Amino acid sequence: MATYKFSTPTVSEGPIGGHRLFMFRHANKGISIVKVNGSYSQMRYPVDSDIASYDEFYLGGHIHRGISEATKAALIAGNIGVTNTNFVAE
Repeated sequence: MATYKFSTPTVSEGPIGGHRLFMFRHANKGISIVKVNGSYSQMRYPVDSDIASYDEFYLGGHIHRGISEATKAALIAGNIGVTNTNFVAE
């Protein structure tokens, strides 16, 4: 059975600083993915004390290894902005 590396979706945020030159720069920020009561959703700013209560948690901006075919299919089917491009075969 194949396993995958999963990169969470990102969003471009900016400006990255207060100086006028930073007004033209943007940074990609990872979006966390959580599963609660059988459904997936995006979460921008997870609270550390709540993480243990989630069924599944994928921290934004990180690469998560060992994702199964079934989990990959569920994340894509969750309609939360996850596509095949978020996965790379291990």
